Amino acid sequence: MVQILVIDDDDVIRASLCEMLRLSGFEVRTAENGHVGMNLFAQAPADLVITDIVMPEKEGLETIVELRRLCPKVKIIAISGGLTGPAKGYLAAARGLGADRVLSKPFTLQDLLKLMKELLGQKVEEGSMKKIVGSDQSVDHCGSRLPACG
Repeated sequence: MVQILVIDDDDVIRASLCEMLRLSGFEVRTAENGHVGMNLFAQAPADLVITDIVMPEKEGLETIVELRRLCPKVKIIAISGGLTGPAKGYLAAARGLGADRVLSKPFTLQDLLKLMKELLGQKVEEGSMKKIVGSDQSVDHCGSRLPACG
């Protein structure tokens, strides 16, 4: 099963990504910043890391550099949103520092799965073939109560 680590300081985005990816058949761990994310990665490396850029404690650019140093072959997708002015160059900087793909928020699950398939190939095909079934509410394995993904 594909192992994914989601690093984002926004609780709603982190929990939503976790829920959608788990319902799509992936094993997901989450972290609220790069420091926690790197600790989780060191304990059990992931196939793919999805990291936000602007976060407290250890931001995404530092995290990408550290991931590349620790595990050069790990696949990385950098995500960020609401970037204007000088900050809009963060995704380009992330790409330059080693992110394999970048994605601007907001994005759809289909956008994310497309990038994941480009990076992981057949592993994504196998993981994302589960049918999503649920009621109006579901409790995800990431500890949040969210509307069921449909």
